[in-house]
Amino acid sequence: MILKKVLFASLVAVGLMSGVAGSAQATTLRFASEAPRSDTQFLAGEKFNELLKAKTSGALDVKVFADSSLGKADAAISGVRGGTIDIVVSGSNNFSGLVPLMGVFDIPFMFKDTAHAYRVLDGKTGQEMLEKLGEFGLKGLAYWDNGWRELTNNRGPVRTPADVKGMKIRTTGSPAHIEAFKLLGANPVPMPLAELYTALEMKTVDAQEHPLGVLWSAKLYEVQKHLSLTNHAYSALLLVMNKAKFDALPAAHQKALVDAAREAGQFQRKLNNDNTAKIVADVKKAGMQVIESVDPAPFLEITKPGRKTFVDKFGGDNFIKAIDEARDVK
Repeated sequence: MILKKVLFASLVAVGLMSGVAGSAQATTLRFASEAPRSDTQFLAGEKFNELLKAKTSGALDVKVFADSSLGKADAAISGVRGGTIDIVVSGSNNFSGLVPLMGVFDIPFMFKDTAHAYRVLDGKTGQEMLEKLGEFGLKGLAYWDNGWRELTNNRGPVRTPADVKGMKIRTTGSPAHIEAFKLLGANPVPMPLAELYTALEMKTVDAQEHPLGVLWSAKLYEVQKHLSLTNHAYSALLLVMNKAKFDALPAAHQKALVDAAREAGQFQRKLNNDNTAKIVADVKKAGMQVIESVDPAPFLEITKPGRKTFVDKFGGDNFIKAIDEARDVK
């Protein structure tokens, strides 16, 4: 009888332990993205999930909600801060309302090339910026890639700043972006991505500026005639998590989240860079007229005062200096 009781107790204990393990494996994090499922953001989210499950032996995984299904950028970021959403990927400009200094990355022609942008974002300067999100209930996991912003419109080819004057253009809400297009004589109109296709179709705005990946995945080429490869600003994505939820996890799981986020970011950067030439060819086939060579010098000259305007309003001269110092590092 005693042996039976001991055996029964052992079986119960094993059952309880199995139940605990099972519940740990069932921890799914809700991941929000504005971009369509066809975008590399979604593909990178799936890669992130795959890596995270492998690194935590299935204890953590993510479910990606694309197409703004958990809300537009501001709502999704608020959801992560409030804990109703666990993780969000969104443009750095969408965090500048919380951390105005984040807008330094959006200043036109701040980065010399892609390698320069990656050096800054993945180095000390980028990490310091991510840490500033902590006081707003957010944990910065990694920088992902939106890419170089290009200009499209329905009015005519853009080769010089004069071609932009008077244009009603959708921009991000970043003060640096808005200021740049004001300096160029355009009329900037901040607007969420989810509203952009209809605004272009209805001619509420003439133009927009996004990286090529978004131009393609959001099908903006269907409602825009002209594309100019201006490369006027590099656009980073931030992958962030609810800080309280992150801090409550075991250290090994915290490390797994950061490592998986960074690895998925490298995967997504390669996808975007490999897709650039193909997207240009595809939008040409779709009927867009493409200006592939645009001299940046006159655009830079006109928008250069935007640096001083930004520093006078938000500070960050030290960040600009650090970015400039990383410009030609081999």
